[in-house]
Amino acid sequence: MARRSDHTPEALRALILDAAEAIVAADGLAALTARGIATRIGYSPGTIYHLFANLDEVALHVEARVLDRLEAKLTALPPVKDPEAGLKALAEAYLEFTLANRKLWGMLFEHTLPNGIDTPDWYAACLGRLLAVLERALQPFFRAEHAAERIRAARVLWASVHGIVSLSVADKLTNVTTDTAAALIDDLVTTYVAGIAHRRH
Repeated sequence: MARRSDHTPEALRALILDAAEAIVAADGLAALTARGIATRIGYSPGTIYHLFANLDEVALHVEARVLDRLEAKLTALPPVKDPEAGLKALAEAYLEFTLANRKLWGMLFEHTLPNGIDTPDWYAACLGRLLAVLERALQPFFRAEHAAERIRAARVLWASVHGIVSLSVADKLTNVTTDTAAALIDDLVTTYVAGIAHRRH
């Protein structure tokens, strides 16, 4: 790409993130370098560090884009009357998204910050919005006064679905079962919902 001196800082940040996302989508997190980004956008590597503190910050912003797209996909699902069916639809959409974005989704869990560096509040809020989609879907199964239990249940269910999805994305699911990831997720949600109902009685 030819150098463009008329890029505003905001536009240049977007170019950097577009390039970083394209690199990860094609070749994974290990391929993400300042030089690789700079080559794609036609600027020097130093330009990146004028707009981002370091490559970790670039990676976090790309991850936030992925989280926002996943949230958008989940919130765009058509409403259903049966809460259990709604949970299954969310889990299936999550599986579909990850299979379509394997390397970008993998980045969310491969990328770690250096020791002593906390996750920024804006990133935590981004992840919180995604988890809130599941929290809302679980509302029919909990009384209003049990909000803390519902929030915890959302994280337990997400982590469980994540385990199945991780095996599927890594092509390791066949090592433990002949069932599909979708079938396992269906069983998981059915069993988890039954467990919640049992504890309420």
